[in-house]
Amino acid sequence: MDEPLGVLVVDKPEGPTSHDVVDHIRHLYGIKRVGHAGTLDPPASGVLVMGLGKATRLLNFLQGLPKRYLGRVRLGVSTTTQDATGQTVSEERCSFTAEDLLRVAEGFVGEIAQTPPMVSAVRVEGKKLYESARRGEEVDRQPRKVRIYALEVTDIDLDKWEASIEVLCSSGTYVRTIAADIGEKLNCGAHLSSLRRTAVGSFIEAEAVTLESLSAMDEGERMAQIIDPAMAMRDFPVVEVSDELETAVRHGRALDTDVLPARGGELPMVLESRGGDIAPHQAGMTAGIPVAVVDRSGNLLAVYRRSRQGLKPATVLV
Repeated sequence: MDEPLGVLVVDKPEGPTSHDVVDHIRHLYGIKRVGHAGTLDPPASGVLVMGLGKATRLLNFLQGLPKRYLGRVRLGVSTTTQDATGQTVSEERCSFTAEDLLRVAEGFVGEIAQTPPMVSAVRVEGKKLYESARRGEEVDRQPRKVRIYALEVTDIDLDKWEASIEVLCSSGTYVRTIAADIGEKLNCGAHLSSLRRTAVGSFIEAEAVTLESLSAMDEGERMAQIIDPAMAMRDFPVVEVSDELETAVRHGRALDTDVLPARGGELPMVLESRGGDIAPHQAGMTAGIPVAVVDRSGNLLAVYRRSRQGLKPATVLV
């Protein structure tokens, strides 16, 4: 059987690291080249988009897609990690109303500045923050701009001082930091007690498969779970090229503006928010909108990036 090639949507359980899941998939499919588009911390569960074989090259584009999360916030208690794995820093008496919480949450929608937590993998002076945190060091971090497309408080329990939130955000957003910042604005502190990712772009939890289910499948069933590379780029514009241009694509040559798609591309329905559809250039695609280039049969040949001059190759799969 051919080497697996494509994208796999896994429902990561609570407990293992994202790298643990990568190792598990390597073992199940008997393949070394496996990667993922966006880390989920060990306590978090949900959608983990994985690339197999040459499709690992697509992860650079997929990880920039907006993401949707469901989180549970414990108000009145701050921790060292902004989630339930850390040590308690402070406990404050809560005195806000449900209306106060809704008002504060609404203020996070839009472009905001967010300071990465010390437990993140962000690099400062070449060192990952979580490595410094393990040594007990506190590092100065510069706030980064992220975009919150929607933030809804779906449940409020003022007896337990807990609330559930649903967040649709740009890549690179820390939901734990949103929880902590909400607590700070309510003058009582808070941390994220649980987190589940329900979507990465159009990849939703309904199509995600658990590790247990994959382990119970035979080889043919497991292969059937893999999404074709062309379909894996479904959140981006698509250009179908002629046989003549296919040769140019295979050699990694730039393409002229006359082969650009008629439309700039649209992100799927799952990414709709109150503000309307989210354009791809707002989804972390700072180096130019990725464009999937396919042959006449719909097979993915390469991914190009859109520029003023036309299309320039980003990665060639054939």
